Amino acid sequence: MAQKKKLTARVLSQVCLATDIYDMWIETELAEGAKAGQFICIYTKDGSTLLPRPISICEVNAERTALRVVYRVVGAGTAEFSGYTAGTSIEILGTLGNGFPIAEGNDKTVVLFGGGIGIPPMLQTAKEIAGDVHAFLGYRNDQLFLAKEFEQYATLHVATEDGSAGTRGNVLDALKESGIKPDVIMACGPMPMLRAIKKYAEELDIPAYISLEERMACGVGACLGCVAKTTHKDHHSNVNNARICTDGPVFEAKEVDI
Repeated sequence: MAQKKKLTARVLSQVCLATDIYDMWIETELAEGAKAGQFICIYTKDGSTLLPRPISICEVNAERTALRVVYRVVGAGTAEFSGYTAGTSIEILGTLGNGFPIAEGNDKTVVLFGGGIGIPPMLQTAKEIAGDVHAFLGYRNDQLFLAKEFEQYATLHVATEDGSAGTRGNVLDALKESGIKPDVIMACGPMPMLRAIKKYAEELDIPAYISLEERMACGVGACLGCVAKTTHKDHHSNVNNARICTDGPVFEAKEVDI
């Protein structure tokens, strides 16, 4: 895994994609080695706020000189980020986490699931897989952020809670409606969605990789603030725990107890 770096980066652009959803491109050398499913931590400029905010990498540009993050405003830190404009200097830490096992999807029928703010990291994943890729994206309503971009790299399927677009229901409802039989599953989204996907994959004996969304503090495994329960014991600590920020955030579904 590449060495983590804390460095100064520059905002290239920022736009609002949907209610409280922002899209920011960041110029940084971290883009060179970034992998689908990894994340970065962004530090606020407010001196009273010490901990950075972890945000998944949505996309890497073709030249590998910039990263894209798409995030939801949920508190003071992300509210500050939403006010950044082109040219703003920011402190970031990265790249963090293990990312999705892209090679596992090559030459196979791959189903990508993204729910809510778990949708962004699946875009770079779709771009990198050399297989038959189907993206099932779950939204609350018809504010289908990033959907058009997924169409460039995957067959798109949409589910909405209110039925305003695509299948009424969740991403598994949309999968069952499509009749598609995946060889491999990769997913990111809220915990209830991931639990359902894990159960579905186990019942049909399909390899599944899930990215766990979790509130993180340090982002480097020191604070033990983002521990997930595992089905096997860690060989260092001899307990059934793994740190999402360093051992994950992507896990084989059968390895975690969620």
